[in-house]
Amino acid sequence: MSRIGRKPIEIPAGVEVMLDNAHITVKGPKGSLSRNLHPDMKVVVNGQELLVERPSDNKLHRSLHGTTRSVVANMVQGVTQGFTKGLDLVGVGYRAAKAGDKITLSLGYSHPVELPKVAGIEVEVPAPTKLIVHGIDKELVGEYAANVRALREPEPYKGKGIKYENEVVRRKVGKTGKK
Repeated sequence: MSRIGRKPIEIPAGVEVMLDNAHITVKGPKGSLSRNLHPDMKVVVNGQELLVERPSDNKLHRSLHGTTRSVVANMVQGVTQGFTKGLDLVGVGYRAAKAGDKITLSLGYSHPVELPKVAGIEVEVPAPTKLIVHGIDKELVGEYAANVRALREPEPYKGKGIKYENEVVRRKVGKTGKK
């Protein structure tokens, strides 16, 4: 049996969970999230806990059990605490600026790169070389941060580019001179 799938999900105070067959809606202080789950997975409200149950032990149901539990737990955490991803801009002249809703990045290209506004995502620029992405949907926050990072991935020789806050860029040794 899945160890993650068996763990109950605690419902904090102020969070409301509504189940309608394979559709789950979670409302909390930060907002509301809804999602369609696999029709075979069953989510049961047991007091102040949620339990995810599977109908059988076949391979598909075993693989969906832990995944469904993690998705529902992330929804509950998102509407209570939210999720953040930090990005660092490393390189001479690499900077970010926020003007209204627009984020403008200077990444060494011949033109500045403007980031589009995405519903459900807030981007903060606390310093010219730092971006912080906030949101209640973990999947959306991660995807947006990955798309920003893909604009200029860190390169292995000088480490220039956009990297995650806690990412370690493996550095390579450059060429050696001729003797």
